Amino acid sequence: MSWTPELGLLLLLVIPLSGAVGVLALSHWPNLREAATLLTGAALLANVVMLVLAVDAGARPTLTLMSVAGGLSLNFTLEPLGAIFAALASALWLINSLYSIGYMRGNHAQDQTRFYLSFTIAIAAAMGVAASGNMFTLFIFYEALTLSTYPLVTHNGDEKARNGGRIYLTILMGTSIGLFLPAVIATHVLAGSTDFIAGGLLAGSITPAMASILLILYVFGIGKAAIMPVQNWLPNAMVAPTPVSAFLHAVAVVKAGVFTMLKMSVYVFGLDFMRTIPAAHWLAWIAAISIVLASLIALSRDNLKERLAWSTISQLSYITLGAMIATPLAALGAALHIIMHAWGKITLFMCAGAIYTARHITNVSGMKGLGKSMPWVFGAFLVGALSIIGLPPLAGAWPKLMLMMGATDPINRIFIGALVISSLLNVAYLLPIPVNAFFGKPDTKKGKLPTAPRLAVIPPLLTAAGTIVLFFAIGPIVDFLRPVFESGGIQ
Repeated sequence: MSWTPELGLLLLLVIPLSGAVGVLALSHWPNLREAATLLTGAALLANVVMLVLAVDAGARPTLTLMSVAGGLSLNFTLEPLGAIFAALASALWLINSLYSIGYMRGNHAQDQTRFYLSFTIAIAAAMGVAASGNMFTLFIFYEALTLSTYPLVTHNGDEKARNGGRIYLTILMGTSIGLFLPAVIATHVLAGSTDFIAGGLLAGSITPAMASILLILYVFGIGKAAIMPVQNWLPNAMVAPTPVSAFLHAVAVVKAGVFTMLKMSVYVFGLDFMRTIPAAHWLAWIAAISIVLASLIALSRDNLKERLAWSTISQLSYITLGAMIATPLAALGAALHIIMHAWGKITLFMCAGAIYTARHITNVSGMKGLGKSMPWVFGAFLVGALSIIGLPPLAGAWPKLMLMMGATDPINRIFIGALVISSLLNVAYLLPIPVNAFFGKPDTKKGKLPTAPRLAVIPPLLTAAGTIVLFFAIGPIVDFLRPVFESGGIQ
């Protein structure tokens, strides 16, 4: 059977689920189990690359798995925004899987088969989110992603992990069932469909007042986007092993949230209609407040993973802000931020895990002088931090620039200030970490200091290099995404 884009859509689920079977079957042979994980990641990435090339050539592959009562269907349709999310998640999942081997072995972690099994099921759910052809399908895989990552959050099995998992599940399931699902149902009732339509499914068919109510349900129902005040699940999920934290923040979970936010604004409401919805402007204000407030909270945290978690909450709100401003340039900046933030943030989390694996240090205040014995780790951290801050020639510079350019209308100019303040706070809570590591005085000089396993050091070096490559690859990426925001993307 020859490969076709339609077959490629099916393989987005089949490859990782087959990998899950392989992981389970090889549970007694760790080397083979982990080889199966890496082969699954490589096969998935190869399939996604072929899908991206097909979409770039103009294809919009569609596949309906099943029809449900009331005109609903489990449907996949891949357009540029979904293709870029699938490419991002599959590439970083492969690197994170390599990192997981070094981290889990270096920390002698228990239940590694369950860990890798949950990982492969979760990436299948993320692929389903990326390729969803309607909001009904997206909701199904959005929920599957929550349920499949719950065992990862609670992996350590102690009371802290169980409590973090309860908060994780309660907030994410509560917002999705209590707000997101009613929004999907209302969309189906009002439009007779939940299909993603160029220019917006609801555009011109409902009043701005009704659209405001529906938009509020969507924004706070998409809890994975972690806009305040539904953000507490994210810092509480940091009880998980660091590869899980990296997965939550960069590969799938929060990125699935902001991806859903952007798909909703582009294909359910439409950017033109979004700009007429009264609630969109004050939701943009909430996003701007989240950007600044979460940055201030990050500045106050000494635990590195907790600091990075609050940083993510701030950075995710950049994307929600772009979706609410809803100018084509702001929305494009938001889409680019999904990509660029992921590469920078996964670098920081993997560095945090490498530091913990080598020294069992979790607090920023205990990392002074460590850069002399862990130069590669803190060098990668510095590059990732500079990308998050938004300095060229690193990937994070482009989305911030485009978000600011997209907010130049008089009604939106105030939001440029929030982006500038956040960038300055990024400097304040990120740069002292590598600076003190390289130039600070270490707490101890006794004996030979341990180093992190190579498989916990090489992956953050790869993603740090990726932030540089992506800065110079911006032209093709923008050309690939531009049709989404100029014409809706699905033709």
